[in-house]
Amino acid sequence: MNWDALSAAEPDLAATVEARFGAFTHHTLATLRRDGSPRTSGIEVRIVGGELWLGMMPDSLKALDLRRDPRFALQANPGTGTDMGGGDVRVSGRAVEVGDDDPAKAAYVKEVEPPEPFHLFRTELTEVTRTYVEDEKYLVVQAWKPGAPVRTLKRT
Repeated sequence: MNWDALSAAEPDLAATVEARFGAFTHHTLATLRRDGSPRTSGIEVRIVGGELWLGMMPDSLKALDLRRDPRFALQANPGTGTDMGGGDVRVSGRAVEVGDDDPAKAAYVKEVEPPEPFHLFRTELTEVTRTYVEDEKYLVVQAWKPGAPVRTLKRT
């Protein structure tokens, strides 16, 4: 399921998550190393043309990880201090590399103008989570998976 599908199914959650990713340039990507251990890396993400894109330098370790195992987790930059404006958001799924001859990559290049060469991955979302504090007393967790409505858990 792509970003457009999330936006259609859960527009409020999608808007909040998009705003959190748009608030800062750099975020944290988790991939799996060859031995299965996690690797975290900084990354810039873009939501363009109804897709959440991951772009990275040629032959970077995170790109090689995703080529080997497409599973990823992405956490939005929490910002500075204690102001989490909109909460903590995380996205997970599978990353599918887009080849140089794919029209989607050409459209992305036109829109974003990245340094070239680069790897570009389209994401297939499997989970989107938002965690925030409500009324200074409740921890609220919203979790969405394709084909299901947002599930909200609230605790003190």
